[in-house]
Amino acid sequence: MKKVKLIYNPRSGGGRVAAALDEIIAIYQRRSYALVPFRLTFGADDRAMLADLGEGYHHLLIAGGDGTINYVVNLLKNNAIDIPVAVLPTGTANDFARLLNLPADIPTACRQILAGEIRSVDLGCANGRYFVNVFSSGLFTDVSQKTPTLLKNTFGKLAYYMSGLGEVPNFRKMQIRCEADGESVYDGSALMFFVFNGKTAGNLKIGYLSDIDDGLLDVLIVKGDNIVETIRTVTAFLGHPQDHYPKDIVHVRSGDLHIASLHNETTDMDGQSGPDFPLHITCQPRALRVLCPKTDVPKRRRVPHPGRKRKGE
Repeated sequence: MKKVKLIYNPRSGGGRVAAALDEIIAIYQRRSYALVPFRLTFGADDRAMLADLGEGYHHLLIAGGDGTINYVVNLLKNNAIDIPVAVLPTGTANDFARLLNLPADIPTACRQILAGEIRSVDLGCANGRYFVNVFSSGLFTDVSQKTPTLLKNTFGKLAYYMSGLGEVPNFRKMQIRCEADGESVYDGSALMFFVFNGKTAGNLKIGYLSDIDDGLLDVLIVKGDNIVETIRTVTAFLGHPQDHYPKDIVHVRSGDLHIASLHNETTDMDGQSGPDFPLHITCQPRALRVLCPKTDVPKRRRVPHPGRKRKGE
């Protein structure tokens, strides 16, 4: 039997993985895979999971949310381990799993993974740390970090929005300077900015023009000139997305970014605390192999641009 290592977060989704563990093992065994489980503690002991990954494992099955995936991928990359990964979406938002078209139902996701294909996707890298989906700073950025686990497991996405509303009255606009591929693209106030490798943040399809394997990151800077008007415009836009962003959002595609801030604002990467400013963010083309459901229709590919690429150019 081929070996697969299951890396699971026991706190994710209120213990969904633990409850489904026997069924996950059974599905894999029926397809001649021996599942070897490892329970994450998010401490020094987790390095033990890396010890035998070079000994013939077919893939690594990660059960958890975006933060868990971020944690495991950083362990793999920092130890130069290249093994295909698959994802069981057991977190709150599961943005990366949705990007890979994985269903929320765990048994169904297992079957689709085992019948799927290996695909190479990009990774973002901020000050030496990797992210699979999105890097952000500004309004609502630290909501996922401040929201208690119990609240997230009980109320799901609603917990993020409930916690986020409390941030608005005390919010201080950011003052940032952003360079893409050596050229200045923005210098001024901002409510927030996103650097997307994926498409969604908290299941909101904000980076909908982004592509996970085009060798570029999509940068969205929400201007801070008029907070009320900007939030109104952006909210209306998210309800009816178009093929371009409104004037209150600066959109740039780039593989190499430098972002400075007047203050050392909080940053977030895949729901985890991110590095301090100043930031150097790069795209690592096809740096991660993922096992995901097969796509029935060939995807139309964008040709990577060697330098900065703005919408409309």
